[in-house]
Amino acid sequence: MAISMYAASVPVFRQLLTSLNELLNKAEAHAAAKKIDPNALLQARLFPDMFAFTRQVQLASDFAKAATTRLAGVPVPGYEDTEQTFEELHARINKTLALIDGVTAAQIDGSEEREIVIQPGTPRERKFTGQTYLLHYAMPQFLFHVTTAYAILRHNGVEVGKRDFMGSF
Repeated sequence: MAISMYAASVPVFRQLLTSLNELLNKAEAHAAAKKIDPNALLQARLFPDMFAFTRQVQLASDFAKAATTRLAGVPVPGYEDTEQTFEELHARINKTLALIDGVTAAQIDGSEEREIVIQPGTPRERKFTGQTYLLHYAMPQFLFHVTTAYAILRHNGVEVGKRDFMGSF
């Protein structure tokens, strides 16, 4: 039995974006309890050449919204990437959750062979079928950025574990 493109995407994005929201709550509480400047966590990174925590959250959000809308055949909305606080990151995640909740299974199912073009008209243009885009590009990218955001918090002493990463499903 085949799994639907919708089932392989939106519920996973929803689960991990919701857990990312909870990770933000724990990070904020940790900073307050330990009297740490929130920017110490928001700008933390695992290594100097990696993106900071805030950018990891932005990119996780971007891959969830882009994959959902591209598979549905609708334009990808742009976000400004100006978030600098926990509150603003929560708002971004919530905006992304509302966006993906507005896309139906009927819009995504059957997109396995839909042509997906990223960065069209540039030297970095790439073309995929919908299934290849989801399973080999968008989902791994999304998971990388959520995992890295989790790892940054854990590395900085926020008491989170696997259950916090996984969230509810």
